[in-house]
Amino acid sequence: MATTTSLINFWREVQGCNNWENLLEPLHPLLRQEIIRYGQFVTASYKAFDLQSTSKRYLNYKYGKKNMFKEIGMENCGYEVTKYIYATPDMNMIPMQNSCSSSNFGRWIGYVAVSSDEAVKKLGRRDILVTFRGTVTNQEWIANFMSSLTPAMFDPLNPRQNVMVESGFLSLYTSDESCCKFGLESCREQLLSEVSRLLNKYKGEKVSISLAGHSMGSALALLLAYDIAELGLNKINYHNVRNSSMNELSSTSNNTNNINQISLTVFSFGGPRVGNYNFKIRCELLGVKVLRITNCNDPITKLPGVLFNENFRVLGGKYEFPWSCSCYAHVGVELMLDFFKVQNPSCVHDLESYIELLRRPNNVEVIQPQWDDVNNFMERTRELLLSTQNMKFLPRVLAAGADYHGLLNSFSIDILCSWSDELLFGLVLLLM
Repeated sequence: MATTTSLINFWREVQGCNNWENLLEPLHPLLRQEIIRYGQFVTASYKAFDLQSTSKRYLNYKYGKKNMFKEIGMENCGYEVTKYIYATPDMNMIPMQNSCSSSNFGRWIGYVAVSSDEAVKKLGRRDILVTFRGTVTNQEWIANFMSSLTPAMFDPLNPRQNVMVESGFLSLYTSDESCCKFGLESCREQLLSEVSRLLNKYKGEKVSISLAGHSMGSALALLLAYDIAELGLNKINYHNVRNSSMNELSSTSNNTNNINQISLTVFSFGGPRVGNYNFKIRCELLGVKVLRITNCNDPITKLPGVLFNENFRVLGGKYEFPWSCSCYAHVGVELMLDFFKVQNPSCVHDLESYIELLRRPNNVEVIQPQWDDVNNFMERTRELLLSTQNMKFLPRVLAAGADYHGLLNSFSIDILCSWSDELLFGLVLLLM
């Protein structure tokens, strides 16, 4: 593919209409450019998140929607923020805290944005963008370790009990502040409402839905993508698409999903597994496109399901194990990065490191985390986690051995809340 290919004519391929065939090895320049661009949008959700404990906006957004991109130095990004999104942990999972405690309220998790009229001319379509930051609060760390599978049941007319996802991610996505009189809607309700509104507003235009997230945020992005597809919110009558040429329509003729659906793509940076094998198959049948950008040294991308996963379902390519439907499975196509050595646990999972690797793929030097503005995010998170309890869990870690499900389920909530990021990464490495 020529490097001079224009995005306006190539955006469907970049969004994964052909599952990125022949675009990853070597990485196509336009795809590299777009991955970096979506990674920067996720970085924006970190830059705009307030981790100053003395601030009135602590654990919420720093800036208003209209000025967010300007305040973080992205005023020329070509997108306008339309809604801020909040996620609320399920209080049933955190019995140690009072249900009305302010620490249990929804926290700012990301935002919805849409490309401007000027950007549409460059992108070739109207892009509806949803981004999610990664794990920060104690409750979010707890949700990350709720490794049991539970049915998603997003479609009320067809619950599909065999399609299962990680319970902690599901709780962050679906829990609301029902215990409070004027509480927030669930993350799910906020997102489906705003995405539906924007799809209706730009009905008749060529539209794409792009979801991007880092770490836990990529799990939420995938849940949203599956939810949109399962409910059919991205279905269209392609005959009504304005300004579509016959060449564009014929280019998707080999994929009926692409013809009848709005492009729905997840750009996952350092994301964990989200659901079981049936979840993976269902996402594929619905036409959900997922590009997983991973570092082979990043332990988070190997969780949950370190041992029992998509690679441990079938024996000899013929005999399916009875527990195969309970195994976690990655969804989508993987773009593996491996340009630096493991030297700092927070570096291998750092979003800025991912983006930097994409910018200079031939540079094999060790990349150290930078600790300014967004890059001191892990340090501040560590301070937050260390502020609650002391470290009395190490004997239990050693005693628990390799039974990692039993280990995680046996830890009390206060112990989980006391972990720093280095200890969390260390535990992950131990369990591998």
